[in-house]
Amino acid sequence: MDAMKAILGRRSIRKFTGETIPDTDIKKLLEAAMAAPSACNQQPWHFVVAKDKKTHEKVMEIQPYTKMLEKASVAVFVCADPELQTCPGFWVQDITAATENLLLAVHAMGYGATWCGLYPNDDPVWKVKELLGLPKQVMPLNVIAIGVPDEEKPPSNRYNEDRVHYEKW
Repeated sequence: MDAMKAILGRRSIRKFTGETIPDTDIKKLLEAAMAAPSACNQQPWHFVVAKDKKTHEKVMEIQPYTKMLEKASVAVFVCADPELQTCPGFWVQDITAATENLLLAVHAMGYGATWCGLYPNDDPVWKVKELLGLPKQVMPLNVIAIGVPDEEKPPSNRYNEDRVHYEKW
């Protein structure tokens, strides 16, 4: 898929068929995520791939905006290890870039996904850390529900000329 088509056509998909995604495709998605830029090339990311429906159910209890996990094939928790930083303070941007790469790859490969935030809300962060057995320093920024889409959404046009400024505000 053309890059511009992927960027402009990517939408949050919340309805899935329940079909599984092959492990080879999951690996490709993670390769795309890890190709993201990061400050000082520090790559402070870790990914927890959860296919177990019991884990999905627990996450739906922890974070009420993850109900689409019921029929998602996989949940990918995009996490940061701040101890891997060589340029401290940039982990949120780094993990966000990896997340966007993941979302674009999902769309380009014909799957659907929704980004569900966890950080900076303490309650879901700590409950997910406990659920997944994350090391103390590792922070889950979000969970991405990924699956075979059971809905189609047209590209949206979010361009707003009023938000563009040249040289000065």
